[in-house]
Parts: sequence; C-alpha cells; structure tokens
Amino acid sequence: MMRYLLATSLLIILFDLHAQQEDFVNPIIKQFGGIYPLHDATVKPDPNLRYQIVIDIVSGQEDPKKINPALNNVARLMNLHSLGGVPSDSLDIVLAVHGGATVTLLNEEAYADIYGCPNPNLKLIDALEATGVLITVCGQSLIHEKIVPDQVYSKVGIATSMLTTVTMYMQRGYHLLKF
Repeated sequence: MMRYLLATSLLIILFDLHAQQEDFVNPIIKQFGGIYPLHDATVKPDPNLRYQIVIDIVSGQEDPKKINPALNNVARLMNLHSLGGVPSDSLDIVLAVHGGATVTLLNEEAYADIYGCPNPNLKLIDALEATGVLITVCGQSLIHEKIVPDQVYSKVGIATSMLTTVTMYMQRGYHLLKF
C-alpha cells in the first residue's frame, strides 16, 4: 500500500510539473523565456507606453552546457510584456554584459576551447538580436578575462565598458535592471 501511495504521489507530481511546462507561452522569443499565462492579473504593463530598458547582466551560468539564466530572463521580460499587451516594437532593450556573464557571449570556437562544448547561449542571442535587442559586452571585462575581440560572438557589440553603456543609456531615458 505504501509503495502504491508513493508511486501515485510521484506520478501526480511529475504530471503537474509536465503540465506546468506545457502551459508555458513564448509570444516574442519563441524558444526561450517561457512564461505562464495569467488571466487574473490586476497589475499589468501599460500597452501604450514605450519601454526603454538597459539591463546590467553580471550573472554567469553554473553549468556551461546550459543557457545563462540571466540571459533567459531577458527573453522572459520580453514575453511577459507581450503577454500584458505591449507590442514588441515598444520594447527598446540594451544589454550591458560583464563580469561572470562575459563568457556567455563568446563565439562557438572560443567557448568550446574553454568548456569543451558548444555555446548553448548562441540561439538565444540570435533570437534576442532578431527582435532588436542590442547586446553589448564590457571591453574592460574582455581585457580582464584575456578575451580578444575575435572571440566574441559576431552579433555582440564591444562597449568601452558596462559602466559607460549603462550611464549613457540612462541619460537617454532608459531604466536600469540588473540580472
């Protein structure tokens, strides 16, 4: 009887987790940043506003074979705004990547040289860039990590620094988030 209850409980938990994953929607970034639809929300983004956001990304990923959760959070941010009715062309997003997240933006060859596996972030970078997200990496972090510009993925801009990128975009009216 105990085995039956344990097996039944395990099946219910697994079914619930599977059902939750299947409930994800990805309105803008189709393969990443899955979110749950929430029809009962009373606080939603205003679809009439233009959202200008500069995101300081410093967090790297623990497992080099998995995508960077901070980068995936950018896709979530975009998908959540879309779910709230904000058109994708009302989202102006700039990423200022530095510190532990710098290696996230390496090209395939450089990443494989370090980790011995393909860079799992490149498809997400492509998807973000295709929607107009400006992705930059801190030049100071590149120098500190001894990464040369040729090792950076081609869709990533090299900035003087994360600090100058953030302050410049804040002067242009962008709001700062940190992941």
